Amino acid sequence: MRRFDQEAVLKVSEEGARLEALKYGSDPVFYTTAKRLIDILCALLGLILLLPLFMLVVLLIKLEDPKGSAFFYQTRIGKNEKPFKMYKFRSMVSNAEDKLTELLDQNEIQGAMFKMKDDPRITRVGKFIRKTSIDELPQLVNVLKGDMSLVGPRPPLPREVAEYSEYDRLRLTVTSGCTGLWQVSGRNELSFEEMVELDLEYIQKRSIAGDLKIIFKTFKLLLGAKDAF
Repeated sequence: MRRFDQEAVLKVSEEGARLEALKYGSDPVFYTTAKRLIDILCALLGLILLLPLFMLVVLLIKLEDPKGSAFFYQTRIGKNEKPFKMYKFRSMVSNAEDKLTELLDQNEIQGAMFKMKDDPRITRVGKFIRKTSIDELPQLVNVLKGDMSLVGPRPPLPREVAEYSEYDRLRLTVTSGCTGLWQVSGRNELSFEEMVELDLEYIQKRSIAGDLKIIFKTFKLLLGAKDAF
């Protein structure tokens, strides 16, 4: 049976009762060691096996938009609110960040997160690699570096974290993941508040068996990925 060193969560006036009730445990040595070992082995294997796919995607991206890089990185906020560079295949026009301010009022998800189903910045190749989540594969490099894990809460942008309540920040108490309970439970069909609740549920119940279950569910969803955008 896993042992947890229980730690009370900070109280916040308007959410005090809720925060006081939420407690999260520090990971046992076995869990953290096994999780890291699985991350390294799976990331290495994935990068080796997917190398031909990586080369094809790079070629397609460059053919559609020769000016931009095939890869894209953003500063994201990880465990304990530490920033890091998260890698992706570029799925948008090269000046996508400059155009974001024009689209913020068309955000289709409530809360501290931006999503737009028919985002005009997405390229033709980008639509395909987003639909299949291929654009996320370079994050295997982040997993090797230790910035991310295969499973965990998705790392938010700094501007999103700036809008977080103390309660929302609890999702940043563990290593960020490539996939997680939110992704296999509805993804963009869910609100920001629902995402936070699922992340905190994962943090409280996390285990190797639970992580493997989420990974297998992710593979199944990648065959359809109807709600990915």
